[in-house]
Amino acid sequence: DLVFPGQRRGKPLSDVALSKALHLAAGTKDVTVHGLRSTFRDWAADTNACLRDVAEAALAHAVENKVEAAYRRSDLLDQRRSLMEEWAAYCRGIA
Repeated sequence: DLVFPGQRRGKPLSDVALSKALHLAAGTKDVTVHGLRSTFRDWAADTNACLRDVAEAALAHAVENKVEAAYRRSDLLDQRRSLMEEWAAYCRGIA
């Protein structure tokens, strides 16, 4: 299932809707989805919260090397779940 479902069944939230939600949550238009993703990636690297592959999978980045991609079978879901819990705690000021 989608984390952020759109209004059409089986479709994700549009990029415009996601940007609007981010602006409303932040209380400013001086934020971007790319900036949020970049902040997450920097945090993951700076804190050594996870392996590089886990952070990249969390951002839904594709493996560019076709040979490596052919052998990578795991979605790393359990590790990504743990990572997102750590990120959520950091964002809430708990960690």
